[in-house]
Amino acid sequence: MQIREHTGPGAGDKPAIVMYPSGTEVSFRELEARANRLAHFFRSRGLSEGDAVAILMENNEHYHAVMWAARRAGLYYVPINTHLAAAEAAYIIANSGARAVIGSTALADVLAQLPAELPDGMPELLLVAGAGPAPEGWLRYPQCVADQPEQPIDDEIEGDLLQYSSGTTGQPKGIKRELPHVHPAQTPGPMAALIAFWMQPDAVYLSPAPLYHTAPSVWSMQAQAGGITTVVMERFDAEGCLDAIARHRVTHGQFVPVMFTRMLKLPAAVRDSYDVSSLQRVIHAAAPCPVPIKKQMMDWWGPIVDEYYASSEAIGATMITAEDWLTHPGSVGKSALATIHILGEDGEELPPGSPGEIYFEGGRDFEYLGDAAKTASSRDRHGWRTCGDVGYLDEDGFLYLTDRRHHMIISGGVNIYPQETENMLVSHPKVADAAVFGIPDDEMGQSVQAVVQTVDPADATADFADELLDWLRDHLSHFKCPRSIVFEPALPRTDAGKLYKQSLIDKYSR
Repeated sequence: MQIREHTGPGAGDKPAIVMYPSGTEVSFRELEARANRLAHFFRSRGLSEGDAVAILMENNEHYHAVMWAARRAGLYYVPINTHLAAAEAAYIIANSGARAVIGSTALADVLAQLPAELPDGMPELLLVAGAGPAPEGWLRYPQCVADQPEQPIDDEIEGDLLQYSSGTTGQPKGIKRELPHVHPAQTPGPMAALIAFWMQPDAVYLSPAPLYHTAPSVWSMQAQAGGITTVVMERFDAEGCLDAIARHRVTHGQFVPVMFTRMLKLPAAVRDSYDVSSLQRVIHAAAPCPVPIKKQMMDWWGPIVDEYYASSEAIGATMITAEDWLTHPGSVGKSALATIHILGEDGEELPPGSPGEIYFEGGRDFEYLGDAAKTASSRDRHGWRTCGDVGYLDEDGFLYLTDRRHHMIISGGVNIYPQETENMLVSHPKVADAAVFGIPDDEMGQSVQAVVQTVDPADATADFADELLDWLRDHLSHFKCPRSIVFEPALPRTDAGKLYKQSLIDKYSR
């Protein structure tokens, strides 16, 4: 995967990156030059195929150059969540074996704490971007590579992403795949065919989420490989997203459901003040989207909201267009990569309509870095792979997600998947976000607990909790309804919309 073909006369001045809201632009020609200079610098410091480079930066103009440099130098690039504490970031740096870290002065406090958290020593190469004060011992980037050639290194070879899980269920796990050992021109990229089908070179692609997540980094790089301008939001906010679409005439974008919810909760007058008519197709993933939320998005943006289901492990994927979703609401589509199997507790294949653990036959192999037991537990006896999601296939082969296996509540011997209840809660006009989980119960084993964030904090009252419970009982089986509802000002979510549910379980299980 590369961008070189888009840097020639008449094309190279086209923006590859437009930062929002700052407006900073990087052309395809400059992005190529930046990536080449950094790749030469990596080689000059002894980094070779298979080495790892950790990235600890906010969304900024340098992020893509670092990823492109690593890819063409045969390196693993390791994006690190900018919300992590120094000890958590240090764990990823050490676990990945990173020989280099590229950070940002915006995160100078975290960078300065890393030496104390890495008793075996810091990586040998430390670069820092940004205008603020740099920690001691860090080289200024990109100034430190300014004298490097703008031409490609002689030994270009394809690198890859080494993504760490979000850590919502424990210590983050590195998801590592074997490098392909080929020139970048020989690898079109994991989604080249989809991008070519979905977007034309004159498209404008919006990347609203942090680049340290898998989908934003992969989708934006794949768009750039297709010669498509990428508008990168420096930080997501609902109204800002609409402004970015209107201002830059965005045609395509990749979202997560919580972004849809936050945009829909804006006052109608605010939503209507932005022209989003330039949008041609958008796509979403990362978490199940409540059916009412998606229907509202289609009422607003039109039948252009596609969806895919995949994971950082890249073991398989599904895809569903907006048109197919309207006839199969709630589905995440048919297999687009690998064969789907739904397995029961004893490893038996289940018939259509029966929920079980989702396995994929085919797809790329991977390992959880340094965790052979977890790697082994992700395979069944056939070698099919799972990331722990539960769902079912219908008679037409469309997949529906039920929940994560470890989120299941067992109350009075009944298995309850909380996703359905969460989806119903967030469809209420006064609810901004919701989490449902099990807490210990002496009689039932577990009881169902809900935590809700209201759109208006003034609605977080006992009377509204009772109103919500009555409303839920009108829409769901009573055993799926929470025993009680409590309110929080905000729920702990990653920027990709994944819920840190364990922290809530710990809090309310005391």
